[in-house]
Amino acid sequence: MKPRQTKTMPQKDLFQPQLVDIINPNHPLVRLAKIIDWNLLDNELGVHFATVGAAALPTRLMAGLLYLQHLHNLSDEMVLEQWLESPYYQYFCGETFFQHNFPCHPTSLVKWRKRLGEEGCEWLLTQTIQAGLKLKVIKPASLKRVVVDTTVQEKNITFPTDAKLYNKARQQLIQVAKEQNITLRQTYDKACHELMPKIGRYGHAKQYKRMKKAIKQVKGFLGRVLRDIDRQVKRQGLTLTQKQEDTLKETAIKSPI
Repeated sequence: MKPRQTKTMPQKDLFQPQLVDIINPNHPLVRLAKIIDWNLLDNELGVHFATVGAAALPTRLMAGLLYLQHLHNLSDEMVLEQWLESPYYQYFCGETFFQHNFPCHPTSLVKWRKRLGEEGCEWLLTQTIQAGLKLKVIKPASLKRVVVDTTVQEKNITFPTDAKLYNKARQQLIQVAKEQNITLRQTYDKACHELMPKIGRYGHAKQYKRMKKAIKQVKGFLGRVLRDIDRQVKRQGLTLTQKQEDTLKETAIKSPI
């Protein structure tokens, strides 16, 4: 069913002060709450709900939670915990008195995002931008340029030393050769398996001459594998250009006369 309406003029409680009496009216969230047209949000977002069934949570509550969540980069659980502690969060979401219980379950935010979809969330963003323009906290010139701030995600990779790069390139060349049915004279797997730990130990012991010599050997193994593949590819390429009257020619793959 469509969302419940937020009470705008509730009856005063003699023993419980209202939020407007204990908060700073110049707080950014208080000013923003007065600028946003909550009735417009209720009418526009109400089309995503059915007309039958139990009443949904108030639009101002859910839209306010989604805005606060993205404003402070909070998870669904964290934004509800902050809401429970902050009178400004509660006032922004339409509460009149300070509440001591969670307004909803974290999964309700997930359901709301799915119900609104990408189009509904974009429309909600435009309303917050318009409110920022009215408060003059956003300049029109700021909307002409988009600054993307991406979060660096951890990845399970090792430090790219020269020896590791040479060895990795050699292993990938061997893999490509196997896929193309190219038989290599030697892969140098055993030699590199013995050299790689030594390079790390030489560097730790500051024996840089030995370390450079071992790295040079790994690089040499890479060059040998590369040249071996290059020779075989060029030799097999001769079969495309050879003629019937040629004396030295390929009659079978890997079996020259």
